[in-house]
Amino acid sequence: MAMAAASLAACSTPKPRLDTRIDSNRHVSTSPRGPMVSPSGKPLRGTEKPYQIKGIWYYPQVDPDYDVKGIGSWYGEQFHNRRTANGEIFDMDAVSAAHKTLPLPSLVEVTNLDNGRRMVVRVNDRGPFVGDRVIDLSRAAADQLGYRRQGVARVRVRYIGPAPKSSFDAPQYVQAPATPPPAPRREPPRQDAEPVWPAEPPPVRTQIIPSRQTAFKVQAGAFSSRENAERAVDQLKTAGWATIEPLERASGTLYRVTVSAGEDEGQAWSLRDRVAALGYSGATVLRP
Repeated sequence: MAMAAASLAACSTPKPRLDTRIDSNRHVSTSPRGPMVSPSGKPLRGTEKPYQIKGIWYYPQVDPDYDVKGIGSWYGEQFHNRRTANGEIFDMDAVSAAHKTLPLPSLVEVTNLDNGRRMVVRVNDRGPFVGDRVIDLSRAAADQLGYRRQGVARVRVRYIGPAPKSSFDAPQYVQAPATPPPAPRREPPRQDAEPVWPAEPPPVRTQIIPSRQTAFKVQAGAFSSRENAERAVDQLKTAGWATIEPLERASGTLYRVTVSAGEDEGQAWSLRDRVAALGYSGATVLRP
């Protein structure tokens, strides 16, 4: 339990105050209580069991009505490549989050109340255990929501439901468009003029390139299957120049699909919105 407490410690960046309802007392107690079995009578899994941090007991459980406003923070380098509470490897450059009591893994919708940005995040870790903070995002998620530099922000966290067991299968990585984009409409040529056709979308290269970054890029998703990555590249041809970058992991090669965004950060965020509109709701802006 001591090792778990050390690995679950949250970012210690100073935080602003927020005069709204927070979940500091939600599923929290100063003394242990309750059975160590689920409502069905089965023994609790490791991530479902009550645990104690700094003298406070926390009781993980499903909370369908969870919709809380409070302070959001983020964590990164100190925990990069270390194991999360549910045994996965924490990647600060991937979108993920830590929460004190929601099931692992689960999906939550996080809204930055300071700028209106909103995204779906997969929770796979425990924390934060600092003051009244309600969620700890990975560096990539905090960057996308626009509060990485200041460290904390006023946020709203809403529980969506259980998440896929694998982070590669989570909706923010592999959600596909409901319908393919319409093909360009071609008008019949005039009888007294040469045919003029609408310009075709710029071609998209599907070559695998080294993972190097010299400008802003938008990450549409990361896939364990190259075939799925190729399919994503094809779907993103209307957004811009998409490429596949191999990322070596202990469990095998991960294929990250990115779209070039140039050197202007504002244009990068606009491109991120276009990529999200194509069905990749977890698209992330990657800085140089």
